[in-house]
Amino acid sequence: MKLIKRLPGLPAERALGVLSGRWKAVLLYTLLDGPQRTCDLEKRISGITQKVLIDQLRALEEHGMVSRQPYAGDSQGIEYLLTPLGESVRPILESLIEWGVHHAEELDEVHRLLPCDAVVRDRPS
Repeated sequence: MKLIKRLPGLPAERALGVLSGRWKAVLLYTLLDGPQRTCDLEKRISGITQKVLIDQLRALEEHGMVSRQPYAGDSQGIEYLLTPLGESVRPILESLIEWGVHHAEELDEVHRLLPCDAVVRDRPS
C-alpha cells in the first residue's frame, strides 16, 4: 500500500492527506476514548463496514497514528490504540469540530449538523 510515499510535500496538504478518508477522523475520535478491539469499533461506529474499518485502521497504522497490540483477554484478538502521534491529533480534531460548527453557522446550515452520538455510540461523558 505504501501510503506514506504518496503524501503531499506541503505540510497542510500532508496533514489533510493523513486525516482524510471516509472514517479516519471518526476512528481517531473514537480511539481517543482508549484502546478498542476491532469488533468494538465496528459496533460503536454506525454505518462502517468491516472491510472499510480494517482498511482505514491499516492506513492509520501506516501513518503512525494507531498501533495494534494483542488483546489481553483473547489470545487471537487484537486491539487498536492511538500512538503518541495519534494522541497529538486531539486538539486538531477539537478545532475541526469547532470550525465545522462555525462553517455551518456562517452558511445557515446548522440544521444539517449531527451530534457525535449519531455516529459514535456509547461515548463516555
